[in-house]
Amino acid sequence: MRDSLEVPADLAQIAHALAWLEQIGERDAWPARLRFGMELSLDEALTNIVSYAYPEALQAGPSIGHITLHLARVDDQVALTIEDDGVAYDPTQLPPPAAVDSIDDAEIGGHGMQLMRHYMDAIRYARVDGRNQLTLVADCGAARGA
Repeated sequence: MRDSLEVPADLAQIAHALAWLEQIGERDAWPARLRFGMELSLDEALTNIVSYAYPEALQAGPSIGHITLHLARVDDQVALTIEDDGVAYDPTQLPPPAAVDSIDDAEIGGHGMQLMRHYMDAIRYARVDGRNQLTLVADCGAARGA
């Protein structure tokens, strides 16, 4: 089964995309951990895309680009592909944040990819025909046992 959604690259549209994913999770009876991980990861990815992939939007206003979501379920895996036509950027190349000894030493920001890595079984990036494609893969069977 495959579901798709296209939204403008606008912070106000993130809630719409999250509601779309939540409905699919309910429809397909995803385990709670899978739903949480997918929703958190989608929120993080979309926020970063809208905030950084379209620098010209700062002058032109929101909705200069479009983001397409494709969700497929094959056997016990869910794969969510997030496509955008913004600046090429591979978030999978980000190193994990440095370990710190206290909360005072922790930097604000930069932890989203680490959270995504925690909840997803695989994260893949490709640049195809001028579009970024970030695919988040979660194993439903593993999520059931968590």
